[in-house]
Amino acid sequence: MLSELTTAAVGGPAGTYIEARTETEIVDAVRTADAAEEPLLIISGGSNLLISDDGFPGTVVKIASEGFTVNAEDSCGGVAVVVQAGHNWDKLVEHAVLHAWSGIEALAGIPGSTGATPVQNVGAYGSDVSQTIAAVRTWDRKRNAVKTFTNSELKFGYRDSILKQTTVNGSPRYVVLTVEFQLPIGRMSAPIRYAELARSLGVEQGKRAYATDVRREVLRLRASKGMVWDAADRDTYSTGSFFTNPIVPGEVAGALPETAPRYPAGQDGLVKLSAAWLIDQAGYGKGFGLEPDSVSGGRASLSTKHTLAITNRGSAKAADVVAVAREVRAGVERRFGITLHAEPLLIGLEL
Repeated sequence: MLSELTTAAVGGPAGTYIEARTETEIVDAVRTADAAEEPLLIISGGSNLLISDDGFPGTVVKIASEGFTVNAEDSCGGVAVVVQAGHNWDKLVEHAVLHAWSGIEALAGIPGSTGATPVQNVGAYGSDVSQTIAAVRTWDRKRNAVKTFTNSELKFGYRDSILKQTTVNGSPRYVVLTVEFQLPIGRMSAPIRYAELARSLGVEQGKRAYATDVRREVLRLRASKGMVWDAADRDTYSTGSFFTNPIVPGEVAGALPETAPRYPAGQDGLVKLSAAWLIDQAGYGKGFGLEPDSVSGGRASLSTKHTLAITNRGSAKAADVVAVAREVRAGVERRFGITLHAEPLLIGLEL
């Protein structure tokens, strides 16, 4: 069952399941499925997927390649490290911090694989992988050949990239094989851009801290919100943040109460809002859905630690998670006229 491969622990059976541990095995599995004209679903860490209770009728390829190589390391140019797509992301962050490779310490504790990080342009606490990725090597299913993207060619945006834009129902045109990072050498972090993290570290925004301290505080903050996987904590049985922070025109943001958090969106006239604040202010607090008479029968709910995560309380189906998501999205739209968009890939499901 695919529920065994995802952090939300929901999802039905796979038509065909293949675990690919090397680049050659990944390419061979994808080419075989494509030659048979089978639907294809790529899965690795399973932290950003919500799969239908009916499962997936085609071929599911689990990317299980691990390891990395250091192509260059010097005090001026930094370190160039090429990471296999299936390598655990948080283990890479830990290794980087312990070896004085700077730049990804604020992304500690994010579940999943390294190959998934450029797809979503994974980010947290004012940092995202677009700031350190040099290149991504992929298998182009349309051209039946290897294709390498440079950073600029990846068209990174907020939780977005060309890799995500060309993925349909979990089936990507470009299957990530390796990711190359260019990381400065040093024990100090990248500048701390996130106010909550800066306060926690006791530094001013924009200043640096020891990378080891940054990783420790990020892990503590994430754990306090149920965002670090823990088999004993039902709040961590989720896809992480279920909704992206909406980016809206300035006049839409201006219509909100002054207390509504607002952030620069990096585009003229646009403002990024807090999805968590909108959800809470629309009347959906932490733990919404736990009641037996709720939309999910209490089987799925908003996390009791953070309103952005929708959690499996132990017996949830994908339909229960979606029911909570639909109710929350509809309530925010009724209250504020703003439509929230799902961050995880929905496989065989619609909101």
